[in-house]
Amino acid sequence: MKISLMKKLALGFIIAVLGSIILASVISNYTVGNKFKEYLVDEHKTKIDNAVKIIDDLYSGQKEVSLINSDEIQRYAQLQELYIEIKDMDSNTIYSSGKAHLQNRNMMGNMMGSMMHNFSGINMGEYTENKYPLITDNKESGTIIIGYFGTSYLSSASISFISTLNHSFMVSAVIALIFGFIISIILSKQISKPLAKITETANKMRYGDLNVRATVNTNTKEIDELSNSINYLAETLNSQEMLRKRLTSDMAHELRTPLTTLKTHVEAFIDGIWEPTTERFETFNEEIERLTKMVDNLRDLAKLEQSNISLNKSKINISIELEKIIDTFKPLYIKENYELISTITPEITAIMDKDKFKQIINNLLSNSYKYLNPNGKVEVILREKNQNIIIKVSDNGIGIPEKDMTYIFERFYRSDLSRNKNTGGSGIGLTITKAFVEAHGGKIYLESKINDGTTVTVEFPNVLSF
Repeated sequence: MKISLMKKLALGFIIAVLGSIILASVISNYTVGNKFKEYLVDEHKTKIDNAVKIIDDLYSGQKEVSLINSDEIQRYAQLQELYIEIKDMDSNTIYSSGKAHLQNRNMMGNMMGSMMHNFSGINMGEYTENKYPLITDNKESGTIIIGYFGTSYLSSASISFISTLNHSFMVSAVIALIFGFIISIILSKQISKPLAKITETANKMRYGDLNVRATVNTNTKEIDELSNSINYLAETLNSQEMLRKRLTSDMAHELRTPLTTLKTHVEAFIDGIWEPTTERFETFNEEIERLTKMVDNLRDLAKLEQSNISLNKSKINISIELEKIIDTFKPLYIKENYELISTITPEITAIMDKDKFKQIINNLLSNSYKYLNPNGKVEVILREKNQNIIIKVSDNGIGIPEKDMTYIFERFYRSDLSRNKNTGGSGIGLTITKAFVEAHGGKIYLESKINDGTTVTVEFPNVLSF
């Protein structure tokens, strides 16, 4: 059977408090009991020693021990609950206090029960007699016999102390148990309530509500971090869901245009409205090429996701390779009255995959070309800094809205501004570029402002060995 976290924590706290109380009570009772027993024994021994001293003092200076006034000894025996008997050297009894008062005391002691016996370790009902020499004028003149029941150890003060101590243990245990119960409820609520809220949020996410957030007020570090992680997960899933829906819309849009063109042309041929001509078949071919390119992009992206990118590294002169790529793009830029300039530091070499490097630069220059305004300009910069190779591609094109900057490297993502322009892009060029850059251990950054342009910075570690 499963129980709630709150009940489990509360029960655990209560058991811990109860166990601590029992353990502390047993140890305290045992320690105090032993010390108190030692105290009672010392007190009893002092009482016996005093009785012997009183008797010795009374008999000192007396010529005959039988002539002593025994009233003081009798009072002391009754007050201290002792049996006192004095014998001469011939073992004749010359004084006895009697045992009547001891019998009454023993009956009262038995009525106290076993509680005192358990506490002090003293046998309450056992009668004991001890013999001591009677010394008069520094000579032994007889024998003193002192008897007592175990109850004689206990005075009214000691009985009161034992009773108060046991009572305080019980009261303390009850108060501690109540206090522990209250604290356990408070602490268990502080821990379980936020966790229950986080669990509720996770369950809502499980059933598709990705806009829900866990709002918990807690000063517990781990719970706060868990809440933040759940909220971050919800935001990430929500973003991915948005991208998935946008992907569906984008792919439908990208596929619809060429398919509609092909369908319209075929229907025109079937209805006899158009005659098959070379120009019209070329249009067919262009649309088919467009579809083929989209499928190839999807295939390339699938390869990126399936496994790590395989690099065929070799030592290349990046300065020379970059200049060659720029030269191939210049006619395209000139045709549209665009300007393509470069600032390249010569003789920069590194160990890289030559084909992947070319694809990175081609993607960046193609993107810049697609989104330039009339009389646009693109600048390519290559330099070394802190043992890193820095490549910057800057343009003065339409720019990227700030809301799209977070998703610009996501697959199939295209900003609204780029969508409005008839570029025919699939939205995975930058995704592939980022994957190739990171496969070389590099980083890619993007800065952009609407109608001011975009700057893409690629940073490679200057690796000169495999």
